[in-house]
Amino acid sequence: MGGFELWTWLFMRISGLVLLVLAVGHVLIMHVTKEGVGRVNFAFVATRWSSPFWRTWDWMLLVLALIHGINGLRVITLDYVRKPGIRLTVNMVFYVLGFTLFVLGSVIVFTFDPSNWPGTT
Repeated sequence: MGGFELWTWLFMRISGLVLLVLAVGHVLIMHVTKEGVGRVNFAFVATRWSSPFWRTWDWMLLVLALIHGINGLRVITLDYVRKPGIRLTVNMVFYVLGFTLFVLGSVIVFTFDPSNWPGTT
């Protein structure tokens, strides 16, 4: 096979490696170092997201995980759903769900402003 399937296969390998770095880094930074998970609260996230670096890190984790996961579901659908109409319907549900989660997550990451929340300064 070549074309689209080759590129999605290659994407899965590369995104898997990048996700490994992003996810392990996230777990170590957020849950293992210093006080661990006990320090994670609204103020911690607000402070962390004041840096464009951490917003980009979290957004890349979100985007790559979503695309990687949706592509994995697409491959499973290709393997197990035989009827073309049902396969298309199932894949479209995955694409719409993935796109919706992408938009919602991106809006949250890029428009988050702690001063807009009640009880904050």
